[in-house]
Amino acid sequence: MSDAKQTENTLKTAPFTLLMSVYAGDTAHDLKRAFESSVQEQTLAPAEAVIVQDGPVSPELAAMLETIAAAAPIRTKIIKLARNQGLGAALNNGLAACSYEYVARMDADDVSLPERFATQWARVQRDNLDLLGTGMYEFSSNHTTPGMRRVPPTGAAIRTHIRTHNPVNHPTMLYRKSAVEAVGGYDEMGSMEDYYLVIRMLANGAKVDNLAEPLLAYNVGDTTASGVYKRRGGIEPLITEVRIQWQLLRAGFIGPVRFIVNSAVKGTYRLLPAGLKRRLFSRFVANGLPGERGTK
Repeated sequence: MSDAKQTENTLKTAPFTLLMSVYAGDTAHDLKRAFESSVQEQTLAPAEAVIVQDGPVSPELAAMLETIAAAAPIRTKIIKLARNQGLGAALNNGLAACSYEYVARMDADDVSLPERFATQWARVQRDNLDLLGTGMYEFSSNHTTPGMRRVPPTGAAIRTHIRTHNPVNHPTMLYRKSAVEAVGGYDEMGSMEDYYLVIRMLANGAKVDNLAEPLLAYNVGDTTASGVYKRRGGIEPLITEVRIQWQLLRAGFIGPVRFIVNSAVKGTYRLLPAGLKRRLFSRFVANGLPGERGTK
């Protein structure tokens, strides 16, 4: 009996969909690891997977998508977009193809821990949640261990934390499809479409919570000053920061004073040298829960 067939016969699943998006910047190796960690290695696996190919990809990545679709122990759909449309649009295309009411997000270069979905599924069913995130570990391509991303663990803390940062680690999301569709799905917001989604869901009355337990390993890429921290800076991220603050103001999560303060502080951060951003991010964001006090 083949390994794939053997896994299919023994895999325990629940009625939710795994949703992933891949693009030209992803690698076949990372995608294979991400998919297997989220399906074959789970103590409770999704019953279905939807993977969106966001525009042209390398031959190696295209071949891996075909291999995954053919060998996966669960029903797996590959949605191919002719051109790169960006993560938000890709996820909206994938969401439309998801058969189940609950959808689990996964990036193509992260790793789900074996108990991730069993733990999350039990919690969303018990508490009838619309969105559940978790803590997550970090790892990097240059073999450093940046730390762990903590999350506010209760509904009240989430509404406070959202004033300054996304209160849900985006690759850990397990959400109710209808609750996401109720706010129009993913919407364009630079690299912050997940943050914007959580803002709109909370404003719409969605029941959102977190598990403090880290259930995913998040690939932060190159953590040198020339890597991920350089990419967090510049004019476009600054503009996106201000746009996010405007949406928080419109939704009533912050007032005019907090809007000005947040825009100034977070805008300045985006223009700092990459090395300084790395130290500040590690100290105040990756390993802490900043912004939970102060003027609304």
